[in-house]
Amino acid sequence: MEKSLVYLDNAIELLKKIRDTQADTIDKATRMMFDCFIKGGSLYVFGASHAGIIAEEMFYRAGGLMVVNPIFNPTLMLNTRPVTMTSEMERLEGFGSAILEESPAKAGDVLIIHSVSGRNSVAVDMALTARAKNIGIIVITSMAYTCKVSSRHSSGKLLYELGDIVIDNCGVYGDASIELGESGVVAGPTSTYSGAVIVNMMSVGFAELCDKNGIDPPVNVSANLDVDRTKTEQMICKYLDRIHYL
Repeated sequence: MEKSLVYLDNAIELLKKIRDTQADTIDKATRMMFDCFIKGGSLYVFGASHAGIIAEEMFYRAGGLMVVNPIFNPTLMLNTRPVTMTSEMERLEGFGSAILEESPAKAGDVLIIHSVSGRNSVAVDMALTARAKNIGIIVITSMAYTCKVSSRHSSGKLLYELGDIVIDNCGVYGDASIELGESGVVAGPTSTYSGAVIVNMMSVGFAELCDKNGIDPPVNVSANLDVDRTKTEQMICKYLDRIHYL
């Protein structure tokens, strides 16, 4: 169990690093989302394969924002069989553009793209298309990882080069963080918990901005609480034109 405790200690240190180095950038991203919202725009989030877990984290969950819309595609989710197809589809040039074009995203909206390596065509394509549509782009990536790999897109671009705001998840090259001495295998990914903390910081910050500006924060209440859901239902109706997953 020694290495598992090292993993936990490393996780704590990584989250402290996010706090110490990324808080200002996360705040800027949050304000970008809020500015979009108060102007009547819509918010979107995308990630492929395990990066898509962060897109799932951001929508339709207790304590999360009801106005964040995930962009999912069946061939990029982890229930695809064979699951190796997700890696192939991530590298298919033009696919990310097609996915975004089929979404309701428009000029003035904001799109969060999570990609740990930032090298695959689906994320780069989506960012290029978003830029062409004048959609704001918030990138969450690992700078230690992406700066050591080449782009798989014909533009030669990495995702972070296309973001209006770039948040570093402070992870390591290859994502796995714990080296096992005997075998040399490296285990223990970091991007899921770091990504979840980052987007939930953004959600809490967004709700705080709403509260400070006299706006009822559009936050989901757990469906498993014995509470009156009238206010939640009213909130959904109020923002239905910006909730595209219902």
